[in-house]
Amino acid sequence: MITLCGFSVSNYYNKVKLALLEKGIPFQEELVMTGSSAESVLSATPLGKVPFIRTEQGVLCESQVINDYLEAAYPAQPLVPADPFAAAKVRELCTFIEMHLELVARELYKQAFFGGTVSEDTQDRVRKQLAKSIPAFKRLAKFGPYIAGDSFTLADCAAYVSLPLVALATKKVLGEDLLAAAGIDWKSYAAVVGARPHAQKVDADKKADAARMAAAKPA
Repeated sequence: MITLCGFSVSNYYNKVKLALLEKGIPFQEELVMTGSSAESVLSATPLGKVPFIRTEQGVLCESQVINDYLEAAYPAQPLVPADPFAAAKVRELCTFIEMHLELVARELYKQAFFGGTVSEDTQDRVRKQLAKSIPAFKRLAKFGPYIAGDSFTLADCAAYVSLPLVALATKKVLGEDLLAAAGIDWKSYAAVVGARPHAQKVDADKKADAARMAAAKPA
């Protein structure tokens, strides 16, 4: 059985978890926090990042690599189209969402979510990059009602867990939800995906894990 390692507050962990659930793949979860220096963790994910998975064949890290493996190894419930070009368009969206939206906005998370501060230079750089990336994403995304069209795909596993973070971080730090400002109705999209039972499971576990982490913090 596959073991998914990480924690349920991580959007990249939840990206993989949602794919596992939607594909109906049996798995178990192992709590591993990011940044661990344990050799058992570093031997699986050399940068200490989560998620990673343990399989009978070995370990894999990097969320998109994991999801592509799951798609190839468990084809019964596909989350990419059979047509090679259409499948590539789904993966194009996955890459774009993470590289050009989430990883850019991630520079704001320290201030948005963790009580830190982000320099004005960083804020300006993020705003300028997202001013280019968000309209470009709008050209690629279909929202029909799912990101790549009328079917739930791996692109939705990426979008559902990351678009709200981009929106919230920009609103908190830059004073404006840059996705909404560009005309992207991500809340309606999130409601469509959020109505799926597996997304509800991911959200409930995320809420429980966030409460656990808050309770564990020293007073």
